[in-house]
Amino acid sequence: MSSSTSSPSAFAPLRHPAFRLLWLANLASNTGMWVQNTGAGWLMTSLAPSPMMVSLVQAASMLPVFLLALPSGALADIVDRRRYLIVAQAWMCAMGLLLCGLTAADMVGPWGLLALTFAIGAGSAMNFPAWAATTPELVPRSDLTQAIVLNGIGFNLSRAVGPALGGFIIGLAGTEAAFAFNALCFLILIVALLLWRREAPRNRLPKEHFLSAMRAGVRFVGASPIMRIIILRAVIFFFFGAAMWGLLPLLVRGRLGLGPEAFGLMLAVMGVGAVGAGLLLPRARNRMSRSDLVALASLLASAALILLGVAGHWAPAAVGMLLYGAAWIGAASTMQAAAQLAAPSWVRARAIGIYQLSFFGALAFGSALAGWAGTAIGVQPALLAFGAAGAVAAVVMRRWSLDSRPAAEAAASLLPEPEAPAAELAPLLALDRGRVLEMLRYRIDPGDRAAFLAAMADLRRVRLRSGALVWRLYEDIAHPELWVEMWAVESWTGHLRELDRLQPADHAAIARAAALHRGADGHAATGPEATRYINQSP
Repeated sequence: MSSSTSSPSAFAPLRHPAFRLLWLANLASNTGMWVQNTGAGWLMTSLAPSPMMVSLVQAASMLPVFLLALPSGALADIVDRRRYLIVAQAWMCAMGLLLCGLTAADMVGPWGLLALTFAIGAGSAMNFPAWAATTPELVPRSDLTQAIVLNGIGFNLSRAVGPALGGFIIGLAGTEAAFAFNALCFLILIVALLLWRREAPRNRLPKEHFLSAMRAGVRFVGASPIMRIIILRAVIFFFFGAAMWGLLPLLVRGRLGLGPEAFGLMLAVMGVGAVGAGLLLPRARNRMSRSDLVALASLLASAALILLGVAGHWAPAAVGMLLYGAAWIGAASTMQAAAQLAAPSWVRARAIGIYQLSFFGALAFGSALAGWAGTAIGVQPALLAFGAAGAVAAVVMRRWSLDSRPAAEAAASLLPEPEAPAAELAPLLALDRGRVLEMLRYRIDPGDRAAFLAAMADLRRVRLRSGALVWRLYEDIAHPELWVEMWAVESWTGHLRELDRLQPADHAAIARAAALHRGADGHAATGPEATRYINQSP
């Protein structure tokens, strides 16, 4: 928790021209998407008005992110992100125009609507990790957290305007006009991306291969405790919060007896709540930890679902939507910022892709389950059940902290330094074939055994995060003071990437283990012996 008494403005990142251009264009694109979602949800209430089919509209838009987020993140890390984003927007524009044409010709059935909603969701799945990983390129690190909050504010501004606008467009010109409006908004973002002059980061190493990049992303997240906690808490929050998305159309049309304009206005009220909370978040972050902020937002979302479950009039339902919007941006932007800061630039899109895969999967599954519960026990009992269970989960999950501690500086003299490769092996290394085995030999005082094992547990995660395929620690049976740490990477280029990927916290972990190494005389030594081997097996 910060000790500062003043809060930075949530709009500070807009002083950077590239961020301002893309933020405004993305605001237009998101507005179009909310118009599209409103149209698709409302159209399904006419084509197949069962709770399950209506909830599947949300599931169809979210499921592609669950399926494609990891490969999308890998591509966004290894290809030019500007071109990649343009392709993603062009795909969604084309699918939106197709849906518009088929709807106008009265050729869309419930399953066709779900299929095209899925196709547009596939474009969103391509877009999300790349867009999130682009934000650090547009603003300095000091503005990154506020830029993420501002992205959330923009998203919720579009959520405030888009559903209401979608409701009025549907009422005036039909759902096909809402789909056409969405396609037009994608074109605005494509133009902005064409105008953006991105300075691609220089890399002295060749680009990663697609499958290797995906494996490296999975290993990084699996070996990063803070990323696992962020993902776990996101899954819990979005799973229970998904009940609102799956059941709101039926609540508005059935229990409240209102039309598409009111449905759009309900979503707009949620957007207003999110925007208002977003403006207050910088001040809240000065007074609360990330963990406490997410716990509070989770309890607020549960209260909103319970209020929706008991509402028989539009007024309390609107209050519930206002609270839900505030809770949504509080939790979503806080966990998104934590994930952005936890992932270094080389793997950021992949880590964000896995994070989004997890929470969109939770949204899709939660929305579908809420639809099933709405069919089985009724819409309002389902909302009450999800709200109560979400509140219990929020209290239980509060113990898992989202706040990481800054790493201490590593002593450079303690970092192991292997010998340079032999000149006669340079041609073999240039072929970049065969795994590289790396070894460190330690001599550890028996009294330091427990401290050494604890340090090596941290070091194992460091090796796996930076690219190791396997990691092992061996103790000499005859001389228990002697230890060997071994790990393998895919190739010589993989080894060079490993060195580039090490962060200050990783260097500190390596130094902590190296500081426990002793010389043959039992006194402190400069560091363990480091060697490298390349696989020559036929």
